[in-house]
Amino acid sequence: MTLDLAEIARLFAERGRVAYAGEPVSQLEHALQCAWLAEQAGAGDALVTASLLHDLGHLLIAEHQTLARSPTELGIDDRHQYIAMPLLRGIFGAEVREPIRLHVDAKRYLCATRPGYFSRLSPDSVRSLALQGGVMDNAAAQRFADQPWAGDAVRLRLWDEEAKVQGLDTPPLEHFLEIAARVLLH
Repeated sequence: MTLDLAEIARLFAERGRVAYAGEPVSQLEHALQCAWLAEQAGAGDALVTASLLHDLGHLLIAEHQTLARSPTELGIDDRHQYIAMPLLRGIFGAEVREPIRLHVDAKRYLCATRPGYFSRLSPDSVRSLALQGGVMDNAAAQRFADQPWAGDAVRLRLWDEEAKVQGLDTPPLEHFLEIAARVLLH
């Protein structure tokens, strides 16, 4: 099974209003802000699309819709970065999928390589960091950096951390789905 853009729009419509764990924005607001930051930074269509869809796995995990607390508060690493991969494989190439898959490891990498990055993490990101393997050691950081899509994953991750502003005005979902349509596999 693969998703299409209509199904992605449906997921955001049905589940996007759920709070983004421990943050003052919804899942949809977070996705739109992340994509908007990518677009404003001059990222290409594929990375803007990856930024929009990087947390799609959260929307696909139905249990998230009914939790009173975030998964990290319950000690759960939901591995959301992998959940959407099989469903996106049929419609997007590696330039969209790989930054999504690597965005969690990018957080671990940035904590290891950028002084002060850890202190910018929200409480929920700190909890998830611990559940996701913690800060990378030097060898793991080098292995991460050597991957072809690591640079895009790092850029996505930096926007991810900034995309938590309550009430920020962004273009609508349709704007970013039009961008996504330009990078669909044919």
